Amino acid sequence: MKILQVGKFYPIVGGVEKVMYDLMLGLAERGVECDMLCAASSGSSRTIDVAPRARVIACRALAKVAATMISPSLVATMRRIAANYDIVHIHHPDPAACLALMCSGYKGRVVLHWHSDIVKQRRLLKLYAPLQNWMLRRADLIVGTSPVYLAESPHLKEVRHKTRCLPIGVAPIVPDAAKAAEIRAQYPGKKIVFSLGRLVPYKGFKYLVRAAKYLGDDCVVLIGGCGMLHDELQREIAENGVADKVKLLGYVSDDDLPNYYEACTLFCLPSVQRTEAFGIVQIEAMSCGRPIVATRIPGSGVSWVNQHGKSGLNVDPRDPKALADAIKAVTSDQTTYNQYSQGALERYRSVFTLDHMIENCLLYYDNGKCSATN
Repeated sequence: MKILQVGKFYPIVGGVEKVMYDLMLGLAERGVECDMLCAASSGSSRTIDVAPRARVIACRALAKVAATMISPSLVATMRRIAANYDIVHIHHPDPAACLALMCSGYKGRVVLHWHSDIVKQRRLLKLYAPLQNWMLRRADLIVGTSPVYLAESPHLKEVRHKTRCLPIGVAPIVPDAAKAAEIRAQYPGKKIVFSLGRLVPYKGFKYLVRAAKYLGDDCVVLIGGCGMLHDELQREIAENGVADKVKLLGYVSDDDLPNYYEACTLFCLPSVQRTEAFGIVQIEAMSCGRPIVATRIPGSGVSWVNQHGKSGLNVDPRDPKALADAIKAVTSDQTTYNQYSQGALERYRSVFTLDHMIENCLLYYDNGKCSATN
């Protein structure tokens, strides 16, 4: 089998690209030739051998518009190489990938990986809808990251007969115990609530800042990430009088991130819109045995990932008091906390490992079927 993964960017800048890259490497390790075709975030077109049987084919882009790379080179390259592959695996949302497939004349099997509906760019969706509908008809199989999203997405209503669930999986986080201890030492005697993501509206960080008002002095909230709302969040911190309880960490490097997962008491994902379709950060934290407090976003898979009452607690979005109450409930006593911690680790190991994702993807490729996930 030869597989071509097609999606947005290289180098990796987001969850969709990480899934695509991990699939490529995982499949290659199992003897399947798998390449990744995408737009280069910068620079000229290039092919990178990243492992035996795995290449990244990065195509020069002219511009980035509404989170989509404008890359005539991507379309031309797809047309030139598509026939060399047994399966083309398209990662959505990415209008450029769909356009490249349409223009390629490819006649083989197509897997469409539905990571998320297009939620933010609704006006552009009207222009893209004919191409998206063509892609949905063209796909032989459509895989989604959670059963909730597959069931609730209005765009999948007419094609649910060919959808299957393929939960995202990650390798277990491996922290540096000494560096994690250094982080904890900066906040002696504190329960550390860690959150991470771009500082943009749909992440809901302002509600986590406001939640700090209801937390005791034994808690500190650490928010990692950069983005347009940095200054606004700093104002929220000042206006709510929680400068001693909430810290904006800024960019957290890949090397430091495992240590924050290890150092924290629990992880909080306060997102408020369906743009947050899954929340990979949840399963990364779970792999360290950290309980989760997340939100029940209608139509999103976030609260499915965090199994309420086992791996953590889910609350209504945009409710600071509910976030604080859930944080306090999870950390109320050591016995309760240990139960959630163990539940988080078990949830990760049973559903969200990288091996599970790769093995189930291979089953899809081979048979078009996969074991059910509850």
